[in-house]
Amino acid sequence: MPSLEELSAQLDRLAAWDAGPFPVVSLYLNLQPDDRGRDRFSTFLRGELDERIASYAAHGPEQDSLTKDAEKIRQYVEAVDPAANGLALFSSSGSELFEAMPLAAPIPEHLLYISQAPHLYPLARLLDEYPRYAALLADTQSARIFVFAVHALERETTVAGVKTKHHKKGGWSQARYQRHTENYHVHHAKEIVEALARTVREDRIASVIVAGDEVILPLLREQMPKDLVDRVVEADKLDARMPDREVLDATLAVMKDKDTESDRERVEAMLDAYRSSGLATVGVQGVRKALEMGQVDELVIAARPDALASRGGNQGDNADAADRTAGEKTADDLVAKARQTSARIRFIEDASLLASSGGVGAFLRFKV
Repeated sequence: MPSLEELSAQLDRLAAWDAGPFPVVSLYLNLQPDDRGRDRFSTFLRGELDERIASYAAHGPEQDSLTKDAEKIRQYVEAVDPAANGLALFSSSGSELFEAMPLAAPIPEHLLYISQAPHLYPLARLLDEYPRYAALLADTQSARIFVFAVHALERETTVAGVKTKHHKKGGWSQARYQRHTENYHVHHAKEIVEALARTVREDRIASVIVAGDEVILPLLREQMPKDLVDRVVEADKLDARMPDREVLDATLAVMKDKDTESDRERVEAMLDAYRSSGLATVGVQGVRKALEMGQVDELVIAARPDALASRGGNQGDNADAADRTAGEKTADDLVAKARQTSARIRFIEDASLLASSGGVGAFLRFKV
C-alpha cells in the first residue's frame, strides 16, 4: 500500500494536472468483499464505465482516450492488491495520466466521474479522515507504541519492563522491596516516554492515544514533557496484548471522537477571527480569492460537497454537470487550489457548523 507521503504526493500531482481537451476518469471503488466473500465492484465497473463512454461521440478523440482508459482500468483492477479495501484511480490516456492508489482505508461507495479535471474531494477527505497518529498501550511490565496512517499499521515499537514478584516478608524488608519496585516502575515509565517522544519527533505525530493501567498512567504523566502532554488523548483501558487490528479499530474510534470535539472549536476560532477582521475569511467567493492570492494557511470545508452548492462558484459551467454536482465542482476547485498552495485542509463532519459561512472558510497567512 502507498504511504501517507506517497498518497499526498499523488494528490499534489493530480491537483496540478492539466488534461487539456481530454476527459479524466476519476474512479473510487469499495474493494471489501460482501458477506459471501464476493467482490462488490465488478458489476458496477462493467456497466457504469461502458455506459459513460458510449455517451461520447463515436471515433472522436475523447472516446478514443476513454476506450484506452477503460482497458487500463480493467487490467489494473484485475491485478489489484487483494489486501486493499479501497481504490482511487485517475486516468486520461489522451494526456498520459494514470494514477492508481490501492488503499487500506475503506471507501464507502463506488463513485465514477468523467469530467475535465480529477475529482479529488473524496481522496482529500480520506487523507484527512485517516491521519497519521500514534497509540501507546502500557502497563508496568511492557508497552507497545504503534504508528497508524491511512487505516494501516506503519510500525510498532515494544518497550519491555523488569518483571517484579510480590514479596511476602513484612517490616523493613517489605518497605525496601516496595521502594525497589516503585523505582523499577518509574524507570520503565521514563523509557516508555523516551521511546514515545522519539516516535513523535521522527514521524511528526500530532496526536497520541494513550491507554494504560492505574499504576503506569500517573507515572507516564509525571515523565512527559509539555509538548508531548499537549498531543495526548487518554483512552479507556485497552488490553496491552490485543491484536494490532483491534488496536487500530479502538484507537481510530477515539481519534474520531476527538475530531468531533475539536471541529467545533476550530470553526468557532475561525469565525471569531473573521468577525474581528482577523486572519480568516468565509464563503466560497472569499476563500477562492484568498487561495488564488496564496493567503490561505488552512482550508476549513464541510465534509459534504452539497453544503457548498448554494453559495455558488463556477456553477454556470455545465461542461461536466452530468458527472459532478455544482457543490462537487466547487469543492474540487477549492481543494485543488489548497494543494497547489500548500494550504492544510480540514474537513468538518458536521456541516451545520459551517452553515452560516456557506460550507467553507479559511485561516489566512497574511492580510492584503
